[in-house]
Parts: sequence; C-alpha cells; structure tokens
Amino acid sequence: MSSTHRAHDRAHDGISSTVPLRLGTRGSPLALVQARMVAEALGGVEAATIVTIRTAGDRMQDRPLREIGGKALWTRELDRALLEGAIDLAVHSMKDVETRLAEGLALAAVLPRDDPRDHLVGAAGIAAIPPGATVGTSSPRRAAQLLNRRPDLSVVALRGNVETRLARVGSGQPQATFLAAAGLARLGIRAGVPLPLDTWLPAVAQGVIGITVRAADAAVLARLAGLDHRETRAAVEAERALLSGLGGSCHSAIAAHAEPCGAGRLRLRAEVYSPDGRDMLRHEAEGCAAEPYRLGQEAADDLLRRASPAIRRSLEAPA
Repeated sequence: MSSTHRAHDRAHDGISSTVPLRLGTRGSPLALVQARMVAEALGGVEAATIVTIRTAGDRMQDRPLREIGGKALWTRELDRALLEGAIDLAVHSMKDVETRLAEGLALAAVLPRDDPRDHLVGAAGIAAIPPGATVGTSSPRRAAQLLNRRPDLSVVALRGNVETRLARVGSGQPQATFLAAAGLARLGIRAGVPLPLDTWLPAVAQGVIGITVRAADAAVLARLAGLDHRETRAAVEAERALLSGLGGSCHSAIAAHAEPCGAGRLRLRAEVYSPDGRDMLRHEAEGCAAEPYRLGQEAADDLLRRASPAIRRSLEAPA
C-alpha cells in the first residue's frame, strides 16, 4: 500500500478518537522536550507516539544555515514525512518555520508562548562584554543587533545544540553567545542573563511551539483545535506577516515581537538591520488583534519604504 493510501486510510479510520497520533520531530534534546510537551497536551502516550526524524540541519553543523539552505533545513524532512503519510503532525520551534508552508500543509495550532527573550551567555550584559571580544552566533539578526550596539566586537559562526554552544563558551571559544530563554527553560538549564525586550527584540515567533499537519486531514485538525492558543496565534501571525512582507530570507536581520496591549488590541514592534549593524530601522504600531496579518503587512510596508540601500540589498538576497 502506498504512503498516500495509508494517510488516506488513517484520516477515515476513527483516528480522531481511537488511534494514537504519530508526532514527528527532530531528534535534538530540545526538540524532543517540545514534542513531549505536545504529546502531553494531547493526552500523553495513549494519544500520541513520537517519531524522530533527522533533518539536514541536524546533519550539517559545520556551516551557517544561510550558506546551505536556510530554515528549510530544519523542516524539509518533516514536511515530506507529513505529506507522505509517515506521521500525522510535526512539532516545530516556530522561529524555524518558513513563512510559506509547503503546499498541502497547514499550521494547525500554536501553544501558549513562553519567554521570547534572548539570553546572553558569557557576560552580564551587552555593555559588559570585554572590548574586542569574540561572540559566537550564526543568526544574522543577533549578529547585526550586537554590531549595532558594539561595533568593536567580533562575531564568529557558532552552531550546534544548546549544550554544545554552552560548552564552547565555557571553554572560552568564543567568549559569549546568545541562546533563547524558552529553550533554556524547557531544558531546565540556568545560563546567562535575559536581554530586555525594550532594548533587544527577538526573532519572529521566538518562544512559540507550532504544530503542522496535512491541510486536508480534518480529523487531525479537529483534535488539535483545542490546543491552539488564540493570543499567541495572533502575535505569531502578525510577526510572520511582517517577515513575509519584507521578503526576508536567512540572510536578513529582522527582529520582531507582538503582544496584547488591551481589549482586542495587539502591539507590534519590529527592527530591521543591515548585516553589519550600521543601518537600523524601527517600527511600532498597534492594531486590531483580529487582523494580525494587516498589522504585520503595514509594518513591512513602512520599513521597506524607509529602508537604506544596504538593508534593501539584504532583504533581496537569495534565500
């Protein structure tokens, strides 16, 4: 029987109530913790079984993502497993999910957002990093933010899971790095100091766990509907609409954060940088939480209208 036929059969065999969902995830310690969080939210081991899938991003750790395929390296194999019927849903860190999902897939649910901030590991704050120090990150956003504030510092590529990066900083090579607060908390690791949102915006959708499914799989969509957190969904849609409107790629330095700011209102703050951090634009606006896409698109339009040549080139760089 083909994988397509298996997927079709599962969608019509009572899966909504009697068959454990096959939950696909990457195999990193953090990804597995996040998968278990989703499984527990669905009802535990009787409701979901975890299927580990090794992605290209896990296999290729020696080069920056922007040189070898960008965010798709974290999601391509999971997307394929979904479309072929090998799994029923895939769990992602939403900051790693491309703004345009693969055809035939849908974002079924997002869990309540955890702490969206970055932690700085290796110093008590940006100003406390020693002059001329080396800071490790493979994020164009973090690199540009850092160089904007501390052009005296050197940025070197640093990839690997949380434990690997902490070990590298512990050995002094590099002297500091950044890690997402949510990831540290999910792993039960205390490290670094949080950088305030007022002065250091995170990546789009940072701190959010998302679940993708086959768009036509009504039974699975129905089972996941109760997991979708409305306020987090609105914030994520605004931030991702901003990213989509800017046309940003894995080469772009874009930071954003949306949050409720009153009854039915959503505030979006965004920044876009040139890769070297010299040029930076800010945008802040409020809008109707029921129209998050509009809020994000208007922010993108404003930033594009004011973008310097260096920022515009980074946004137009091939993905």
